[in-house]
Amino acid sequence: MEVYNIIIIGSGPAGYTAGLYAARAGLQPVLFEGYMAGGQLMITTDIENFPGYPDGIAGPIMMQDLKKQAERFGTQCLLQDVDSVDFSQKPFKVVSKDREYFAKAVIVATGATARYLGIDSEKKLMGKGVSACATCDGAFFKGEKIAVVGGGDTALEEALFLTRFGKTVTIIHRRDALRASKFMQERAQKHEKINFMWDSVVVDCVGEKALESLKIQNVKTGEITTEPFGALFVAIGHQPNTSLFKDSLELDEQGYVVTKNKSSYTNIEGVFACGDVQDKTYRQAITAAGSGCMAAIDAERWLEARGL
Repeated sequence: MEVYNIIIIGSGPAGYTAGLYAARAGLQPVLFEGYMAGGQLMITTDIENFPGYPDGIAGPIMMQDLKKQAERFGTQCLLQDVDSVDFSQKPFKVVSKDREYFAKAVIVATGATARYLGIDSEKKLMGKGVSACATCDGAFFKGEKIAVVGGGDTALEEALFLTRFGKTVTIIHRRDALRASKFMQERAQKHEKINFMWDSVVVDCVGEKALESLKIQNVKTGEITTEPFGALFVAIGHQPNTSLFKDSLELDEQGYVVTKNKSSYTNIEGVFACGDVQDKTYRQAITAAGSGCMAAIDAERWLEARGL
């Protein structure tokens, strides 16, 4: 039975960076990219806030660069999903495509998926006016009328951030009251650039090459109006990709992997987590990459301390 030093589950900035660091440490990691290799950045057209790219870079190209760098030092990347894991045994077992793989340590980097509205036009205009990350894309929409969908703290935080760029920011919420904390509500309601559309949902995004307007339906009257907007930010939450681990790793109430203190250690000795699968606060490419580095170093030191 072949036992690998480290198996990394998931790609994206966290997974590839973990692979890079583990490979440079001579650990010959195996990395399961998943069929959606590269993570959320594969649908991001322009990244302008990742250090080292002064002219910006397309998400897919940056992911290709990270993968090449990890492979250069010996990371074995497999373009396949993991079907199941067994962390109750040592070595740990990972099953993919009906084959069993075994490892002394595992790094979980499966990321999170932004929740979207689920309308076809939203997908068509993704990266062309539709986004789920104000910090990533807000600066592209200076002087535009911006819409934010959501009613929680995240939506209001995004809206407040977007006031730096937008001519106006309109919060569209399906109810007549927000779920956000009282403090955040007061901040948003006092801001001169922010206004609200209550009891409303977005039913269509209009535009060919870029977003031009939104069709918005009042849920009480059923009336549909078309309003001009240059950007739509969907802030209805993220879903961590943790269904594989629900019976083995400690998850918080939102489904994120719980890591100990300021480390990548999970509740299972020898299993580490990094990137958006355990980060519900920052969710940036650079923080995901940083935590991938942390996980690889934690795993390397853990293995070394046990003579593995």
